Amino acid sequence: MQLDTAVVLAAGEGQRLRPLTRHRPKPMLPAANRPILEYVLDALVNAGIDDLHVIVGYHRDRVQNHFGSSYRGTPITYHVQRKQLGSGHALLQAREDIDEDFLVVNGDEVVADGMIESVLDAHTAEDVTTLAVVESDEAPMYGAVVLDGDTVTDLIEKPGRDEYRLLNAGVYAFGPSVFSDLEATPREDGELGLTDALAAVIERGGHVRGVRAGGLRSEVTYPWDLLTLARRLLERGLVDESERTDGVFVAGSASVHEDATLFGPVVVGGDAVVEPGAVVGPDVALGRNTTVEAGATVRRSVIDTDTRIGANAALADTVTGQGAVVGAGATVPSGPGDVRVGNRVHEDRRLGCVLADRARLGGGATVVPGSLVGPGARIGHGVVVDGNVGQDAEVTR
Repeated sequence: MQLDTAVVLAAGEGQRLRPLTRHRPKPMLPAANRPILEYVLDALVNAGIDDLHVIVGYHRDRVQNHFGSSYRGTPITYHVQRKQLGSGHALLQAREDIDEDFLVVNGDEVVADGMIESVLDAHTAEDVTTLAVVESDEAPMYGAVVLDGDTVTDLIEKPGRDEYRLLNAGVYAFGPSVFSDLEATPREDGELGLTDALAAVIERGGHVRGVRAGGLRSEVTYPWDLLTLARRLLERGLVDESERTDGVFVAGSASVHEDATLFGPVVVGGDAVVEPGAVVGPDVALGRNTTVEAGATVRRSVIDTDTRIGANAALADTVTGQGAVVGAGATVPSGPGDVRVGNRVHEDRRLGCVLADRARLGGGATVVPGSLVGPGARIGHGVVVDGNVGQDAEVTR
């Protein structure tokens, strides 16, 4: 069934991705070298959607200023969720503008075009709800689905048991009656979840269709997931830049010195500069207007826009925010490391470092794997960073 309208849920913060989400919402984090949300909108436009509705909330200006009133010629209507009260509450913000069947997708998860098309093909005028289901080892950790033929018989949030192999992919087709279902669903701790409303529909005997789908799907929950996502996108060549040689993608406006070395898969964004003797790759995404100075080495990393990597610096398994600076000769060795996110320590994660927006790592500094450096922090020359550094902190020898 061809649907013309889609709602994109892009109001969330992504607290477990701090400090990268301190000043921008999760959908605007980099998937390789462009925002996650761009991939989502691409998939919808490619599927024939010509009416986009985007739910914004946390740092909504970062979304609206980036995309404006349209994307690839398709108009965007923004709806504001002023308090983060769950995905179902977010969807209700678009209620007044929608009166026919429509798609819903999460704005913070890259989805394959084919996944959306599978839902469109399966959904009929008689269906109230259709959702995409994928086989995944991650089903026990996120949202598991139980199917009987093409009927969803149960939705289980984080079951934690390996016998669940089917995952809710976060791509839905709804009829307008979903808004009434949402209104009738009790809040849990003040929040209204979209899957809570679907579970209530199933419990009272309503039909929810599940369609098995394939293709790339991301679940970016923690900072190191951005490294995994970039690697998957690069492996599949899912980037906009031109392919110069096998697995090496370079924007036309980028400048790569003839004495620099790029090891694929790697992508170099617009207006980026890679100086002589620099070695970049494999599994590296350089964002727009980044600079890798002479002799620097960058491996398995996501380097966001306007970041500068100093001469002879060495980075591995690193995620930077926007406008970060790495001084000459600084070192971020490869993970694994123990990463403290909030009150929880995640052991042996492959993460060298997170260097958030506008943070500066001084020349000759060294970062112990697993460290998180907050926005605007200043790490002095020769300092050894071991653990987390707060926003705007200054660390000296």
